[in-house]
Amino acid sequence: MSANTPSAPTVDIKDLEVFAENLDTKRAAEVYNEHGCLVVRGLMKRYVPDLQRDMEAAAQQAISLLDQVREVPEGWVTPDGTLFLPAPPHYPRDKQIMVLAVNYTNSGAFFRASFDDRALDLVEAILGPNIELFMNGQCLYKEPVGGHPKKLHQDSAYFEHRYDGPVGILSYVVDTNLQNGALHVVPGSHRLGQLRHVDTFSHLGLDEDEWPWESALPVVGEAGDSIFFHYRTIHGSQENHSERPRPVFINRYRRLDDYVVIGGTSAANRAEAEKRAKESPQVKKGDRGLMVRGFRPYEPL
Repeated sequence: MSANTPSAPTVDIKDLEVFAENLDTKRAAEVYNEHGCLVVRGLMKRYVPDLQRDMEAAAQQAISLLDQVREVPEGWVTPDGTLFLPAPPHYPRDKQIMVLAVNYTNSGAFFRASFDDRALDLVEAILGPNIELFMNGQCLYKEPVGGHPKKLHQDSAYFEHRYDGPVGILSYVVDTNLQNGALHVVPGSHRLGQLRHVDTFSHLGLDEDEWPWESALPVVGEAGDSIFFHYRTIHGSQENHSERPRPVFINRYRRLDDYVVIGGTSAANRAEAEKRAKESPQVKKGDRGLMVRGFRPYEPL
């Protein structure tokens, strides 16, 4: 490691942890604002059984559609919208699931989870009273015995916003530990601004020589535990070496006045988007999400 390599985090998991029962929303928001991440134990537990059912049905559906797969810059996509990456050499298939096609349009449990009152109370304490959903919900799915890693990265590399950007809530659907791919976070990294990302096996990520796994804090948790993170907070997860899949689901929320200014999925198209943004700064477009709190006043686009 170089002299500039970040050291292991000094923040302990207990510094980030609160519990859904008897949740002190104000204190939880303070933890989030200080560290750029927050762990809420048991927040999404009530939705887990239905989500497990939907995700396993979707996984089997996606695998059955592999004979209709089409290649895209990010990997391969089946007709249902599931994204596949190359599988490791020992795998029974040559492709493995990365982003499973479970979202607000096909899973009632997922949609209900996005409106959870306790989650929205906390998001409101962070963002203010008027909140919209950003994107359509996301399910990241690590297949068993070698499921893909997601290198340390900032979500802002994929969708940089004009203002504070989205608050993400990643929730475990199964008990998750170091064997099956627990999320790692770097507390306080949301204050570093936008960092340079490079191409990795799983799309954009930080240079491993500059940001090794040792610089991040693993979050071991049970099904239903949720991790709130700022979109500039560095996070990622390692391979799933267990015998069972490791799915998570992510809800994202933002202020009504915020919008994407630079997007990308590779170093090349991110650089091109940065160039276009400099030449012709973007203005807010009509990419409105569903309102989950508050009211959207009229404004001309």
